[in-house]
Amino acid sequence: MAMFRSLVASAHQRQPPPGPAGGDSGLEAQYSCPICLEVYHRPVAIGSCGHTFCGECLQPCLQVPSPLCPLCRLPFDPKKVDKATHVEKQLSSYKAPCRGCNKKVTLAKMRVHVSSCLKVQEQMANCPKFVPVVPTSQPIPSNVPNRSTFACPYCGARNLDQQELVKHCVESHRSDPNRVVCPICSAMPWGDPSYKSANFLQHLLHRHKFSYDTFVDYSIDEEAAFQAALALSLSEN
Repeated sequence: MAMFRSLVASAHQRQPPPGPAGGDSGLEAQYSCPICLEVYHRPVAIGSCGHTFCGECLQPCLQVPSPLCPLCRLPFDPKKVDKATHVEKQLSSYKAPCRGCNKKVTLAKMRVHVSSCLKVQEQMANCPKFVPVVPTSQPIPSNVPNRSTFACPYCGARNLDQQELVKHCVESHRSDPNRVVCPICSAMPWGDPSYKSANFLQHLLHRHKFSYDTFVDYSIDEEAAFQAALALSLSEN
């Protein structure tokens, strides 16, 4: 099993290369976080497997007792997560063409540029619109399960949407060792209502965290909170 995990880690290695080996056109992809799929922002690296992520993208994984790397799923020590200073230097050194206007921009400034690039905005506006299916005349079943709000599997608190459920469980049940059924998964057609997660918080943060806040604009207070949490995690190294 140890050998298999080692092979998986090496096969999924996403450490950015030391130079722009793929040319300018592939630089943005080479230096993109595997969670948010955007150019790294304040990158951090996991010591055991070497995988790199945006600092704020990795934060949810640091809030559970036994974290797993989001990419290779190997366990890691949260005290051995460090700032990826070598990646930060490369982000400041290398330039890549904007996906919209084709202007060469330093990777460290790519996020800011893309958010204000008129060509990118135009491309987004011209994306195909969602076309709903033709309305059906068949009656809607009355026993369709509720997949919008959920009850906490620990204390039974009700009417929590997915975001509220994640926040509630992290704040109120972080140390609860009980095995529970994931209410989000069990509400799905493929879900098993009898399967109990051995580490529900880990499952919740890895499986359901990024479905609601992948593209969130953080406020000043949230940014300050992130900086404080990251600084505390790194100071314990």
